[in-house]
Amino acid sequence: MVFTLAAACGKKENGASPEPGQSQAAEKPSKLVFMTTGDVAAGSLKGNDRIIAEINKRLGIELELKIVPEASYDKINVAMATGDYPDVLTINYPTNSLSQWINEGIVIPINDYLNSMPTVKSKLESSLSWTAVNGKYYGYPFIEQERSNVNLVYRADWLDKLGLKPPQTLDEFYEALKAVATKDPDGNGKNDTYGLTSAKNGAVVPTFDFIFYAYGLQNGDWALDEKGSVIPKFEHPSFKKGMTFLKKLWDEKLIEPEYMLNDTQMKEQKFYQSKVGFMDASLFRHVNRIETSLQKLNPNGKLGFAAPPAGPEGTRGMSAAPKTGLFTAITKGSKNPEKAAKFIEFMLSKEGRDLLQLGIEGVHYTKDGDKIVYNEEERAKDSFASGGWAHPLAWGSVVWPLTENYLPQTEPQADRAKDSVRLASENMKPNLVKLRTPAEIEFSGVVNELYYQYFTNMMIGKLDIDTGVAELGKKWREQGGSKILEEVNQAFKDKK
Repeated sequence: MVFTLAAACGKKENGASPEPGQSQAAEKPSKLVFMTTGDVAAGSLKGNDRIIAEINKRLGIELELKIVPEASYDKINVAMATGDYPDVLTINYPTNSLSQWINEGIVIPINDYLNSMPTVKSKLESSLSWTAVNGKYYGYPFIEQERSNVNLVYRADWLDKLGLKPPQTLDEFYEALKAVATKDPDGNGKNDTYGLTSAKNGAVVPTFDFIFYAYGLQNGDWALDEKGSVIPKFEHPSFKKGMTFLKKLWDEKLIEPEYMLNDTQMKEQKFYQSKVGFMDASLFRHVNRIETSLQKLNPNGKLGFAAPPAGPEGTRGMSAAPKTGLFTAITKGSKNPEKAAKFIEFMLSKEGRDLLQLGIEGVHYTKDGDKIVYNEEERAKDSFASGGWAHPLAWGSVVWPLTENYLPQTEPQADRAKDSVRLASENMKPNLVKLRTPAEIEFSGVVNELYYQYFTNMMIGKLDIDTGVAELGKKWREQGGSKILEEVNQAFKDKK
């Protein structure tokens, strides 16, 4: 889907000639094509969008948007393969495609433009310097490494009914799952509830990794052996202990048996439909959405969230600090890369954030002291999401609401939403190595699929755990893992 939304920029609306002293050349805005992925939570852009017109006016550009559905990166790859390059694009990071575009000069360095990109420059140099390639920055990598919104959530109304407090340890977690699965918390007289569910291959975080953190896994990406060398997490002692615990849950029918077929939406539906009591979930702005959805089917339903359970030594964790994200870059097809750089800067700057989140003052909102009064009727005309949420361009190219800690003043459960971020961030595990090596990018799909195959077979009892770990280690290395470990160990040594 392509939107071409240009505003009159620097000329009178009635088409009159420029004021004396103004040149015709100064009147013509630079055309700038921006290809990006959408945000499923946003509205669909319409013609004559006043926010696009305002961006055009402020930057002296004529913006053409080419928006593909969220996460449809293959469509961007296909479009790039034609050679008809946009000025600016957003793609997932890191990928083989992006590495190829950098190597072939299709994506250009932005170092020469950083003085006109103060917000981008500050973020790159303060926390993202490791993303440089041979000292050059080829775009703005949007990776959230400081905050998390991934929590262990549960049916608080069920725990109240069963006389249980939110579990703090693995033993208490086991007892809570068993009670949910065996004591008819939904009151329908049937033995049809399960304790825990997730999604296939960890749609939010790697499936059930919080169990391994409880048993002492210290980092989110890799582990160290006794000699201080990097090894895959499944060869750390915590893995066997965690798999033994998970197999116990599986054998006692405490894990929802079809979780491997779930995507995030299906997982949540089972929570709403009173089929499960616990799941991992991304909260923050989703707290009210999930609880409201639950209460549509269960008027007395209550959403709870808690820290993941602690293991025998008191260790715990929920998710790993991400290494992946999005990347917004300028291509060699840009006729005015300086304007393209200023556009990326604007999207990330406070001026740009205010425009995309709030709109135009006096049109989309007004202020009453510190209070924002949203004009929903006018906002709807320019595709702002309802309830004080933002314009379609606000999220998904350089930032997410979580990174900005952004909630509209109309958010019904803002305090709980922010508390979910605090709790999740406290339980986010650091990585041994910040970057993903070229071998990881190349082989991760194969070795990750192999891991989940063995993980599942060990948990459901098709394969002995000791045998499974040994076989997995051998095959994992054969299918690219050896090359990955070689590069990761070197990166770890370089870091030290």
